[in-house]
Amino acid sequence: MLFCYYFAKLLQIFEVLNVYGIICLTDDYNLYKKGKNMISVNDLKTGLTLQLDNGLWSVVEFLHVKPGKGAAFVRSKLKNVETGQVVEKTFRAGEKVAKAMLDRREMQYLYKEGKEYVMMDNETYEQLQLTEDQIGDGIKYLKENMIVQVLMHDGRIIGVDLPAHVILEVTDTPPSEKGNTAQGGTKPATLETGAVVNVPFFISNGDKIRVDTRTNEYLDRA
Repeated sequence: MLFCYYFAKLLQIFEVLNVYGIICLTDDYNLYKKGKNMISVNDLKTGLTLQLDNGLWSVVEFLHVKPGKGAAFVRSKLKNVETGQVVEKTFRAGEKVAKAMLDRREMQYLYKEGKEYVMMDNETYEQLQLTEDQIGDGIKYLKENMIVQVLMHDGRIIGVDLPAHVILEVTDTPPSEKGNTAQGGTKPATLETGAVVNVPFFISNGDKIRVDTRTNEYLDRA
């Protein structure tokens, strides 16, 4: 306890010196003060949320690369928590990034009321009304009674995480022509929630398929 007291006092002195320009605190420290933990990209995990470029990004995929020549690096695919935008980003091995501190609340999607979507907190049974913008790109896979994770940052709702994989029924897709199923290839299919994904030619109306909500890709027939 005594150590924590003196450590806190030391931080206060550093901040005063920083204000008067006597010393310059690093960006890492400033992020720490804002409640964000700095981690190495070597410790990335799928689903981890980072604060980068003034935005919040969830790690969809990552790969550690050690080329024969040159420095090692980490190639990643990131999804913006608020907009759903997916980008690819490369980091230097060992590079430090800010881990966002998010509050995740498990909720059940109940129904749509006007332009808002009613969610129920599974712990408190409190009901919240979310807008389409708050739910983000995953809204096209949202189905009644689905369990989701509502993400909150600094006290505000910033997005909704759907299950990584969902099973939905195909409601409209062109019929397969003779020979197509043997040749492979894909065709568009509209799902029961209105989402459109590319599926193999052998998929027909009424089939239930498994879709990756992070990449909008068909996985298999359920």
